[in-house]
This record gives sequence, C-alpha cells and structure tokens, in this order.
Amino acid sequence: MANLSDISVIKDIMTRHGFSFSKALGQNFLVNPSVCPRMAEMCGIDENTGVIEVGPGIGVLTKELALRAKKVVSIELDERLPAVLKETLAEFDNVEIISGDVLKTDLHKLIAEKFQGMKVVVCANLPYYITSPVIMYLLENKLPIEALTVMIQKEVAERLCAEAGTRNAGAITVSVNYFGQARKLFDVSRGSFMPAPNVDSAVIKIDIKKEPTVYVSDEKKFFKMVKAAFSMRRKTALNAISAGMSIPKDEVAAAIEKSGLDLNIRAEKMNMEELALLCENL
Repeated sequence: MANLSDISVIKDIMTRHGFSFSKALGQNFLVNPSVCPRMAEMCGIDENTGVIEVGPGIGVLTKELALRAKKVVSIELDERLPAVLKETLAEFDNVEIISGDVLKTDLHKLIAEKFQGMKVVVCANLPYYITSPVIMYLLENKLPIEALTVMIQKEVAERLCAEAGTRNAGAITVSVNYFGQARKLFDVSRGSFMPAPNVDSAVIKIDIKKEPTVYVSDEKKFFKMVKAAFSMRRKTALNAISAGMSIPKDEVAAAIEKSGLDLNIRAEKMNMEELALLCENL
C-alpha cells in the first residue's frame, strides 16, 4: 500500500501522470499522515456505512474511508485525476469514482442507487473556494444522510460552528444551525498540505437533525431574510432587511416590534428562535 502522504510518492505519481496542481480548483494535497485517519475515525462510519466524498485528490482520505466503510463514492471535478485514483486505490473494490461537479449531481438518485440499505455520511477535504456552496447544497437538498464531516478553512469553521446570536455568527451559521448541529473536531495546520495554503484549516462535523431547529412556514423567505439581515453587518437588521428584501422600513419595524425585539438590533444578536419569529411576523 503506497504511502499517499509521502511527498516523494506524491511527486512520483504526479510526474508519471503528467499532473500539476490547479490553483483554479484549489488543489492542496494532504501530506500530514495523521489527519485522514482521524477524520475517518471521527466521521461516524462502520462496515455498514456508505460514504460520499467530494474531491478525493489522489485518494489519501479515500483510502482511510475505504478501510472502514462498506462503500465509498468519490465525486471528482478534475478530469485528470480518475486515472491517478485508479492506480492509488487499485486494491479497493468498495470505491467508485464519479467524474463530475457535485453541485450538478443528483445526490438523491446517487444515494438510492449506490447505498441501498446503508446509513450514509459525507466526508471530504473541501477546496476553500467552494466550501459554502457545497455545504449548503448538501444541507438544502435534505438528503438522507446522518452527518457531514469536512475539512475547511479554520476561520470559516469557526463561523459555521458558532451559535446564532453570537459575534462570530453569519448567514451561513444560521443555515447550518437550522439543519443540524456543528462542532469543531480538530485543527489542521497549513504545513499539513502540499502546496501549503496561506491559512490553517479545521475539521468540523455537522450532525443532521431529523427536523429543523426552528419552524418557519416559508424556508425560502426565511433564508432570504437571513441573507439580507447579515449582508450589511454594520447596519441594523431593520435597515439591512428593508434594503435587501425591498420591503418598506415601517413594515420591517412593525415586524421587529411584534417579535419583541429592539428596533436597533443587529442580525448577529438574534438567536434562531428570534430570527424565525421575525420571519413569521414579516
């Protein structure tokens, strides 16, 4: 079994396949041998689990997942990598590589076809540039999955794991809180990658809730309001929501007062229940 965290092994594989890193695709391969085993151990898989991986790279994490799960389906956008993965994962018959964009993949269909009778989780080392779109795509599609375990930029991880109503909270914090419970598992230094990025990373796990954290009658309206409320952080929720949703200020003000909130409140000061109530009163 090749050591896919060994820089000399990685360079040899890349040379033989004529592969070079793509900045556009945010490619940074892990060279810290302790990270992927920890991710695989902590993502909640066993011999009856199916795993969706996004962006397998050369298969460092894929290998660890395949050793523990019943089946791994990895979705890779870079068309140069399936040939590499065919070599690096040759010993595993429980891994399937799908070429394509996860944001254009029918994941409900994929899960139904590939993971019959299995519990399903997502585990991935996500490129920084596509972190939020992928996480929101996975959550908003309401897939039959139990958890997402992803390695992302440390600063983003802290925002995702924050509580709504606290200083670190943003629109995506509220979205994650709505669908699940996020927590940080461990930090990963920038020196763990080749090439090394300019920021540190962290691994987080989002446990998916069977029912949303709060009730709203119109999810689209709720997320639109949340996005507007956080779009101008220095402004009050009143001004931000009015501008972002093109609603007269007096209507927004009436909804804020009806919700028992201060007219000068900012979005990051509102918890999930207050945001949901404001949306219902808007």
